[in-house]
Amino acid sequence: MSQKTHRRVPRGSRIFPDRALLSPEEIARREAENEAFGKRCREIFNRVYPELIADHYDWFIHIEPESGDYFIDPDEELSFQKAKQKHPTAVLMAMRLNETGTCGRI
Repeated sequence: MSQKTHRRVPRGSRIFPDRALLSPEEIARREAENEAFGKRCREIFNRVYPELIADHYDWFIHIEPESGDYFIDPDEELSFQKAKQKHPTAVLMAMRLNETGTCGRI
């Protein structure tokens, strides 16, 4: 039986102190990439939304922005599996076919 080791981390300190901090330039680059990714996905969502909303209200949609492909299903997990079958290594954005495009509560 393995023993659990409890290491107390003082409040306000880093959880992984040996991991290097990101430079402000790296943080800005990542934020810009995330913004661009979200913008591309939102453009695809806005393009397909009018034709899908009537028949598929409140369904989940996973968008792969590089190819422009999207996958819809009432079950989020099935929609994700469909997307990963076609694009196994792609980063996807999950949205919902409703007025706001959000999943869950805000």
